[in-house]
Amino acid sequence: MPVILGYWELRGLGEPARLLLRYAETEWEDATVPLTQEGMDSWFKEKKHSLGLDFPNLPYLIDGDVKISQSVAIMRYLGRKFGLVPSEADVARIEVFEQFLMDIRNSLSKVCYGDKEKFETAKADFIGKLAKQLEEVKGFIGDGPYAAGEKVTYVDFMALEYLSHCAAFSPESFENTAAADYLDRIKSLPALKNFYESENCTHNSYTINSPRAQWPGWPNKQ
Repeated sequence: MPVILGYWELRGLGEPARLLLRYAETEWEDATVPLTQEGMDSWFKEKKHSLGLDFPNLPYLIDGDVKISQSVAIMRYLGRKFGLVPSEADVARIEVFEQFLMDIRNSLSKVCYGDKEKFETAKADFIGKLAKQLEEVKGFIGDGPYAAGEKVTYVDFMALEYLSHCAAFSPESFENTAAADYLDRIKSLPALKNFYESENCTHNSYTINSPRAQWPGWPNKQ
């Protein structure tokens, strides 16, 4: 049976797992929940508490008897399943990067879903801190080419998606940076390159955040 990944019909917290599954070129079901009243009613009133999840939420993943939620737990599980985990010596280092990426993602999310009156101030504050954070990414990746050196791991897909959110939010912050080069290397991995160049690339239609956010992250009109 194919892996089932459920998430809203947007990028958000679900997209890193989608990217990893595309990279793995495995059979999987993209169980998107439409951003319509019907879709939300279906999730909250019917599916959410009927899937056997210990902590029902989106995203969720079902792989046979394995039924889990929480985005980082899903990424770690898929990393183990497809051999996309760091060596024992690198585990702690990669997990630190994992949490660094979640901090950046959550900081941006607070700006995007915050008060309309405070948006411009919060945006300027986020961008003001971003240059230093991207320098930290540069130092962490070093010669790379990936987070764990020569080996692609699950955290690279988290970096690709969450740093891409930041790049869409503040394109000028990524101009001529090592972080942008790092993202380009991951995007150029064959299976992902095929996805980004395909007519079915959902990044051409999905928003990064909810369309109701102060900054939804519309495709091509960020």
